[in-house]
Amino acid sequence: MPCKEEQPSDISASLIPRPRGNRARHVSYLFLALCVCFLCLTEQSLDLVFHCIVIHFTALQVGALCQGACNFAEELRHVTSRYHGSYLRALNACLELRKRSFLFLLLCGVAYLHLLKESGLPVCRNLIIVCFCQLLNFVFDLQHPSAAEISEMYERNNCNVAQGLAWSYYVGYLKFILPGLKDRIREFNRSNNHLLNCEKTWKLHILIPLSCDMCDDLQTVDSHIHFIKNLPELNVDVAGIKKRSYKNSIYGILSENKEKHFCVMEYATPLRSLFAMSQDESAAFSCQDRLEQAKLFCRALEEILQRSKYCSGCYRLIVYDEPFFLHQKRPDLSVLWELRKSFLSVLMSSACGFRRS
Repeated sequence: MPCKEEQPSDISASLIPRPRGNRARHVSYLFLALCVCFLCLTEQSLDLVFHCIVIHFTALQVGALCQGACNFAEELRHVTSRYHGSYLRALNACLELRKRSFLFLLLCGVAYLHLLKESGLPVCRNLIIVCFCQLLNFVFDLQHPSAAEISEMYERNNCNVAQGLAWSYYVGYLKFILPGLKDRIREFNRSNNHLLNCEKTWKLHILIPLSCDMCDDLQTVDSHIHFIKNLPELNVDVAGIKKRSYKNSIYGILSENKEKHFCVMEYATPLRSLFAMSQDESAAFSCQDRLEQAKLFCRALEEILQRSKYCSGCYRLIVYDEPFFLHQKRPDLSVLWELRKSFLSVLMSSACGFRRS
């Protein structure tokens, strides 16, 4: 039978978090509108309202500048190692001069207002009080980003451990393996009676357990999965290593009706690093951190591969949640059985002819 069109790789939306959107900013716009409405209802003088807004906004920024000055005092110790000897770069890292340049204009405007009014002393006193409060926040660490804000910052700037692992996995392995995978499968088929007989399944099936726990031999964790053979080796000159060898394994998966289906399958090996980090106390990497980074690894890897012109149509990510050891206690709830079914649904969707075991 001819192969049907295969659906694109799908990562479960219930498991993998999507990138954060702009809802927080939109809600802030709503609160701003509510504040404006409230000020209008109070029928206050516009001049007074504007003057108060300028004073309070400038006071907040003065407090932030004080905190930046404290940070700059520390960065002076690291100008050579972190900023290549540039004091301006160190100052900009602490104060963000470009973003806050307009604030100095506000300060000048406020100072001008003070010169015109005899009530400048109370305003200056308020600025000093705000600086004092901001410095107290800094000393006692009362004003720091929330966990969600830190996570968003890292994701937006691609600074997560998961981002680095995903990119390393792609540029150091998948970018070598995937482009020539189908040619190696053709070579394998010529000497193995066309074992992989459906071209729609000529993909690298990458197992991604969110627990990051993985076994070295799939046959030891599920009797329905059998190692068949390795594909022909790929030899590449890499980083001074002549003819570095890359291997990929073919496994047979036995279905309920005793039909055996074949695919190229392996774990996403960078997840082993996350698991090892969570087991090492010196890494300060909790199980919750590991789970979050594993999910972000899935999303980052999917995004990288989707954009890659070298890897299109050569991979499938298989994401699952439970650790392997569960199936040893509850055979009827075998995780590998669920994994096997997900493989079979992929392979059988191609509607190719199957080999019976």
